[in-house]
Amino acid sequence: MKRLLPLLLILPLAGFRPAPLPPPVAQDGPVRMTLIDRDRGTELRSYPADGQRWVAGERGHRYAVRLYNDSPRRVLVVLSVDGINAISGEDANPAQTGYVLNPGQSADITGWRKSQDEVAQFVFSSPGGSYASRTGRPDNVGVIGIAVFNEMYRWRPQPRPEPRLRQLPPPAPAAEAAADSSASRAEGYAAKSQAPALGTGHGERETSQVRNTAFERASRTPAQVQELRYDSARNLRARGIVLDAPSRLPREPQAFPNRYVPDPPSR
Repeated sequence: MKRLLPLLLILPLAGFRPAPLPPPVAQDGPVRMTLIDRDRGTELRSYPADGQRWVAGERGHRYAVRLYNDSPRRVLVVLSVDGINAISGEDANPAQTGYVLNPGQSADITGWRKSQDEVAQFVFSSPGGSYASRTGRPDNVGVIGIAVFNEMYRWRPQPRPEPRLRQLPPPAPAAEAAADSSASRAEGYAAKSQAPALGTGHGERETSQVRNTAFERASRTPAQVQELRYDSARNLRARGIVLDAPSRLPREPQAFPNRYVPDPPSR
């Protein structure tokens, strides 16, 4: 399965291959978000119900949060999984650190960030086995959210060099206070289901190299806040949601399928 260039304020280095973007989806902001079942190689379709969007996960399967920046400028995406910032491990707040995406960039976030070189994989688990529950924060299990910020535009007489992604410093107290009004949306991302069957566990570690970058937000409040609920197929059917059979991700021919020299075969 092809690996995408992960976004974040850190950017993955070698080993990621571009993949064709899916058809555009209408939404209220510059970034589109989907979930990918990494074990099946499928994109999890979302279904509307109760004024929210739902996807059906499968316990034990690894997943990725795939983000698409459809805008012509860089954006900062603060990612919340089960109400927890996927980079810092704090209770999610829009004023916190996040991932930076270049114009038109897509990226897979595959786990809880442990360092600039590793993540602990996102894995669909039982609610009690989720990272949130194991750290005493079970209230928002079953919801993934993003808070998106546009970059401050500043005119420069000469074009800027290609940016390198860097982690944001902790926000100033004033910025944190200003974000409180929107924090309630991004932290609690969540009307909780009556009996959720899935959470997100802290899986095995894998390599995911990233870098830091400077990013100045155009505003103190997000330009977009979006959430996606997830649960078992059984629970979704109990809500009256008719699930389609999952379809595999498109695999279209590419003129340049590999960007680096592979190792020779062993003798």
